[in-house]
Amino acid sequence: MRRTMRCALLWPALVLGLASGLGLGLALLTPLAWADTPPVEPPRPPTAPVPTVARVWPVGARPPVLRGWEPPATVYGPGHRGVDLGTPAGAPVRAIAPGRVLFAGRVAGRGVVSVELRGTDLRTTYEPVRASVRKGEEVGAGAVVGMVEPTGSHCGTRTCVHWGLLRGDAYVNPLSVLPPWLGGGPSRLLPVES
Repeated sequence: MRRTMRCALLWPALVLGLASGLGLGLALLTPLAWADTPPVEPPRPPTAPVPTVARVWPVGARPPVLRGWEPPATVYGPGHRGVDLGTPAGAPVRAIAPGRVLFAGRVAGRGVVSVELRGTDLRTTYEPVRASVRKGEEVGAGAVVGMVEPTGSHCGTRTCVHWGLLRGDAYVNPLSVLPPWLGGGPSRLLPVES
């Protein structure tokens, strides 16, 4: 009886000691960097202006913009990291400026083409596209890089091409590379001559 009583009294103390010892041990094993990890910062917007290097639209001539640029507030936050251009399935997709193909293949079941724009720190992407170019290939402005796939569009019942633009790891508004004569940038009024 005495032995049972002594075990009954020691058991809670033993459990408490192990629990606090385990907690202390885990706290000591936890790296300090994990204790106060700051939230992930969103990519900073580019400080330098985006050059107006585009010579053509990726599809058609002034296609309808079905969904515009909506930069996210945080890295993984909601938003739209490009623009959706309305176009029929099978339409040619063109390089907006001279460059080198960085990627031509499938990502998550969709065809993607990415082109590094010559003389800049920019790269552009198009999807869903069935590529007609290969990685490493040099392309000129207006060169066909693929055809719009009939499936894989995220534009509901309409077919579209998602056009993205990156500078380093930061997404940039693709429409900013269009010169005014192609429909990009601010409108400029010229003086009236008499």
